[in-house]
Amino acid sequence: MTGADRPQTAQPHASAAQAGAAPHAVAGDGTMPVPDFTALSQNLARLVEQGGKAAAAYFRPVEDGRANHDMADQVEDAVKTLGHVAEHWLSDPSRAMEAQTKISGDMLQLWAHTLRKMSGEDSKPVRAPDPGDKRFADPEWTKNPIYDFLAQAYMLTNDWANDLITRADTLEPFEREKAQFYLRQIAGAISPSNFIATNPELLRTTLEQSGENLVRGMQMLTEDIEAGKGQLKIRQSDASKFVLGRDMAATPGKVIYRNDLMELIQYAPSTETVYKRPLLICPPWINKFYVLDLNPEKSFIRWCVAQGLTVYVISWVNPDERQASKSFEDYMREGILTALDKIEESSGEKKVAAIGYCVGGTLLAIASAWMAVTGDDRIDSLTFLTTQVDFTDAGELKLFVDQVRIKAIEEKMKETGYLEGSKMATAFNMLRPNELIWNYVVNNYLKGKEPMPFDLLVWNSDSTRMPAANHSFYLRNCYLENNLTQGRLDFGGVRLDLKKVQIPVYHLAAKEDHIAPARSVYTGAGFFGGDVRYVLAGSGHIAGVVNPAAKPKYQYWSGPPVAGSFDDWVAKATETPGSWWNDWIGWIEAQAPDRVPAREPGGGKLTPLCDAPGDYVRVKS
Repeated sequence: MTGADRPQTAQPHASAAQAGAAPHAVAGDGTMPVPDFTALSQNLARLVEQGGKAAAAYFRPVEDGRANHDMADQVEDAVKTLGHVAEHWLSDPSRAMEAQTKISGDMLQLWAHTLRKMSGEDSKPVRAPDPGDKRFADPEWTKNPIYDFLAQAYMLTNDWANDLITRADTLEPFEREKAQFYLRQIAGAISPSNFIATNPELLRTTLEQSGENLVRGMQMLTEDIEAGKGQLKIRQSDASKFVLGRDMAATPGKVIYRNDLMELIQYAPSTETVYKRPLLICPPWINKFYVLDLNPEKSFIRWCVAQGLTVYVISWVNPDERQASKSFEDYMREGILTALDKIEESSGEKKVAAIGYCVGGTLLAIASAWMAVTGDDRIDSLTFLTTQVDFTDAGELKLFVDQVRIKAIEEKMKETGYLEGSKMATAFNMLRPNELIWNYVVNNYLKGKEPMPFDLLVWNSDSTRMPAANHSFYLRNCYLENNLTQGRLDFGGVRLDLKKVQIPVYHLAAKEDHIAPARSVYTGAGFFGGDVRYVLAGSGHIAGVVNPAAKPKYQYWSGPPVAGSFDDWVAKATETPGSWWNDWIGWIEAQAPDRVPAREPGGGKLTPLCDAPGDYVRVKS
């Protein structure tokens, strides 16, 4: 029986009723439910049994050599980095005294606040959790003096540690960023909200259900370790509610071409006439393309079709050892350039508008620079969605990239020919540990609840591998050496120069993007030689892009040309309610307004191979 099959609450037994126990205490009254001790003892035994199964699932791959749980490199780097912070403060007695005095004074203020609260007096919090912090949403965190103390002590300590890092002026900027990153991981892990004894909601739930929640949670933990083949793959959503081609990636279309690296999908028209110039979308291969086709309401692809665009999308293969030697150049030639060939065969059109998303945009920028130098003018217009071409301020993912780590990744990829998708998924989750890791640890394994079905999180967990040659090139030439914008990148025997790309560019950034920071995207936009329209969407890397025109959640900013500093641009930009989609389609239509009769998938010399979303997208890592 799965966690979803079990009841969410244990039924009270006669012994609890005879004892006069109230199965549900009122929050804030200072009491807790009295468990059914018979059921509790039985559930503890089941918990031990299920814990053994979880441990067996975790260690089994180590025994047969299929997995490696050694995180020594990360731990060593964290200890070294945070050790430099400690060295700065402890090497000078006056600085050490300053740091100790600060935290001691804060704790004395908190203790005085707690004593007043315990005596029934009103007392203003010393450091209350932020209003939007869902970890401390339960009323007991503020009503109960003990839990109030724990929450505030945690926040004060976290603030103090972060301040020590910020003011450690002997640290290099990169090392300071790493220290802050590691502090977020540690702070996320030790939050009192993560433990039964220090979380009033968890304690109350465990007593109400006589530990049944923990048994369900341990079973889910076992299942998640088994799903990750020895690595913990935390479920973030109920994937059983979504089927590709039915609930997600359901826009009608056909795969019209396939090679070793990609399937090319052409979508069926929904208008009688279409724009003469087709649209090619180049998604990232770090994730699957259907983030742009989640469901009919959210689907950017379906919306583009409804506007009268003939839409082609590259669906990258989920690679294995057979694609180990496929390089960044192969992705350009067998992906983008081949797609352009097939679009011409299908539609008869040589000129296309092209969209690149995230690393797919980086590839598109490189391909465009190569085409500009070689005289290939088939791409008539460029749109970049949260795409970096300059990696000077590449954000928190850059913390995972240095010579030592890249070499370790390359050595690991030699064993299989690719990087496991779970590695990148873990890195992305670590950028927001409270929301994407510990929230689900508490909900799934301690509350024993199945996560809610959510299409975006199902897509997020549908990870892809990266070919060794491709991934090594990307890490070294982009994140580590920033060769493209520095004029040091030779690609296909050609020295690239983005200034030679003089076609119109629409550059979309997202205000809260942790993966392609808006500032970094802005810097990169300045390297192109033609007219660039830089637009800043609300929200982050995904939600900022997937912001449907019919039901927008966020706004966007636009207006000034790409010149001067990012901060100056933001100060002069105009905020517009609604989705950037409407702004973009106006930009596209103004360039090529001519329309022709609608085109069915295939046509020309091409025969459709299968229905969209195709075969490659269904391959699991």
